[in-house]
Amino acid sequence: MVQRRDVVAGMATLPLVALGTGMLTTAWAQESAVLDGDVLSTSGGDVTIHPVDHASLLLGFGEEVIYVDPVGGAARYEGLPPPTAILITHGHGDHFDIPTLEAIAGTAPILTSQEVFDKLPEALKANATAVANGGSGDLNGIPVAATTAHNTTADRMKYHPVGVGNGYLITFGDKVVYVAGDTEPTPEMLALTGIEVAFLPMNLPYTMTPEQAVEAINTFKPAIVYPYHYGESDLSVLEGGVGADTEVRLRDWYALS
Repeated sequence: MVQRRDVVAGMATLPLVALGTGMLTTAWAQESAVLDGDVLSTSGGDVTIHPVDHASLLLGFGEEVIYVDPVGGAARYEGLPPPTAILITHGHGDHFDIPTLEAIAGTAPILTSQEVFDKLPEALKANATAVANGGSGDLNGIPVAATTAHNTTADRMKYHPVGVGNGYLITFGDKVVYVAGDTEPTPEMLALTGIEVAFLPMNLPYTMTPEQAVEAINTFKPAIVYPYHYGESDLSVLEGGVGADTEVRLRDWYALS
């Protein structure tokens, strides 16, 4: 069950396994900050789901705060706990922004694609690890698997070619959270099972249509789906088309835009 509540997280902790020695400052970070949002109960504790904007979100889990695709500058994250870890799906500017990372990352480990890793400045690269589709890693002990994230429609392949971007499967206790990244329904997505929460993108021409999202949801049947990265897409298609196996959770991902 997903509920809603506020939680308090402290300063970012150092990674359990050091990924490098690069040091950046996070002067904007506060001693403590409130992370609010929907709360997912797992066998390892609660996960707090906090939308930020478009494709950016935070996932809180105990002392951990994972930033996913943080962009928009440090000011966008003022009043929020600093990251203890960062996930980046691919190199497009609405998912990857070096000045934002330089302002907020501190010593947080970064897990990302090879494309993004190659673009990172040395100070950020020192704490970063690249993982390919089908690979895996962890963020401070939280298991993360990388899966496919690419277009499948012929005239959209130029936006997200095969093998460049990542989607992520993050395991919190006994629950798996799927952050799809920029993608249309891939065979690997449609074959997923046991997904508790899925974040699915939809906006043309870059990702999937709401109709494609409905078909994908009804195939791999996540317990809960959050449409994100949706721009001006007509999300009413999901409310009417998604089967009873999945709860559609609509949130305002553009409140800061």
